[in-house]
Order: sequence, then structure tokens, then C-alpha cells
Amino acid sequence: MLTTEDFDFDLPEELIAQTPLADRSSSKLLVLDKETGKMKDTHFTSIIDELNPGDALVMNDTRVLPARLYGVKPDTGGHLEVLLLKNIEGDQWETLIKSAKKAKKGTIIHFGDGRLKAEVKEELEHGGRIVEFSYEGIFLEVLESLGEMPLPPYIKEKLEDKERYQTVYAKENGSAAAPTAGLHFTPELLEQIKAKGVELVFLTLHVGLGTFRPVSVDNIEEHKMHAEFYRLTQEAADKLNQVRANGGRIVAVGTTSIRTLETIGTKFDGEIKADSGWTDIFIAPGYQFKVVEAFSTNFHLPKSTLVMLVSAFAGRDHVLSAYEHAVNEKYRFFSFGDAMFVK
Repeated sequence: MLTTEDFDFDLPEELIAQTPLADRSSSKLLVLDKETGKMKDTHFTSIIDELNPGDALVMNDTRVLPARLYGVKPDTGGHLEVLLLKNIEGDQWETLIKSAKKAKKGTIIHFGDGRLKAEVKEELEHGGRIVEFSYEGIFLEVLESLGEMPLPPYIKEKLEDKERYQTVYAKENGSAAAPTAGLHFTPELLEQIKAKGVELVFLTLHVGLGTFRPVSVDNIEEHKMHAEFYRLTQEAADKLNQVRANGGRIVAVGTTSIRTLETIGTKFDGEIKADSGWTDIFIAPGYQFKVVEAFSTNFHLPKSTLVMLVSAFAGRDHVLSAYEHAVNEKYRFFSFGDAMFVK
């Protein structure tokens, strides 16, 4: 039995990247061979050398909502912080509220001089609340003007440019966090990859905060993932099946793309079909990959489900050795950090 402690490693705090690099693609890249454990230090633009003509590069085109709102209770003047997690229906959202004990059912909250209002409709556990918003105009436009990017808790610096926490191909609004493996790509690099004969394919998975939630059980088999919405279109499925038929590899960008593709592969016995729904797939050592043959990803938190996912693909010993190497070579970790390519 593997425990959460089996995925721990020492990470000096100064290696947690607080700000994005000026040039997205100038980060470092650690290439790891899953069979041999061999490693190579290079730069992210060299990812093009790891891709072959005829491969598919699969990216998550979700767009992060500026989902953190700061509001006031008009009756008491008390301040509350509201984080949007997911749209339930209409103007009702599941949220996390700080401090939740001040947000009982029926509480009214005003944002931005009352341009946006919310009423707490239902109290959930762990500070969760169902709220219903009221406003004039278009909700996403109101949110863009009032909301802040919900950066992960380990990033203490304020983000000057909101777009740096979006991928250059972000399109489908709905995430509470960025699919950060994609932050390294520039339009120029994607064009070069395409020119090499690599098929660029997009899917959508709206990232929830469950991604960052620590594993609170010792036995990892008892861990439950939060469900996230995904979609793979017919056009994307056709492209992937064509690549497979021609002998190309399916290369995922990030753990969210991996989880979407493997959800579909698990559901359809290894086949790739157009599909959408909610996934709570938890990929840990012992899992047999059905679709993904290589991937890029950032460096993740100790004891996280993301380290477990990478270990499922490349083996725990190889992954922890790669992480030790990354620490020694002073790679930058987490959302704004460097990347690894696992093949």
C-alpha cells in the first residue's frame, strides 16, 4: 500500500516561483525517460525536439475566471471574500467564502458599490456556500471588472498582468485555476510545432480548486477527487483517432489534459470518442494509461495528487529522483515555474 508520505520530498521555499518570467517560453525543461529514468536539462523551446511529425499535442483551452471577489455586508459593513468554484445553474454558483461563519443563509453581499449583489442560498461544509447573484448587464463583463485572478495560496506576489495567468490559447470560460503546463507556450512556438507536422488539438477541462487540495488520508486509495467538467469535441476526437491510425503519439500538455483523455479512454475501453461530463478520475501508481503516451507538466507540490499522477506514468522512484535533481539544479516550482517532459 502506498501512503501519502511516499510522495513527499524536500522543497526549499525559495524555489517556489512567485512571478512569471518575462518571456513565457524561456523557462527550463527537464526531459525524463520513463523507462530508464535518464534525465536531460534543456530549455522549454526544445520541446519541439521531443515531438515528432505526426504526433498530436493536446492542450486544455479553458480560461480562468477572475473568480475572487471582495464584498461587504450592507447591514453590518463586514468584509467577506468570495471565491467562485462552479456555476450550478443560471446565476447560482458554488463558492467558498471567508469568513464563512459570517455568511449564513439569507446573507446579502454587495460588490463594487452594489453593481453586483449576492444572496447566500445554502450552507455547505468547509466554508462552501451556494449563492445567487443579481446584476445588470452581462455577468462575465461585471466579473472581469470586479474580480481578481484566484492565484494559488503559495503565490504571495500580486499579478500585474491578468493575462499571464492564462494560456495564449485560453478560450472557454470556467476555471478556478489555470492549466499551468500550458503557460510556457507562445503563439510563435505553437506555429513552429505545427510547421513540424504536429497536430494541435484542444479539449476543455474546467479546473476546480480540488486540484490544489492536499491529500488528507494516509492510504492514497481512499482519496476522493473533486469532480470537474470536461469536453472533447467530435472534431478533436477525429483528429486524435487519425493520429493514432497513422502511428503518431498522443502527447498531453498538463495533468488536466491527461485526466480528460484518460477519463474518456477508461469510459470507452481505450477508444477515443467525443464526450463531455464530469470527471473525478484519480490517477496514481497502478493505473494503466490508455491514451496518453507522453506529456509536459510543471513541478508539483509534495504529497499532491499531481505528483502521484506523474508517478503513475513514469514510476515513483524515477519521478522522485527527477524532483531531487530539479531541486539541486534550482528549477522553479509550481504555477509560474519550469516544466518537465515525460516520455
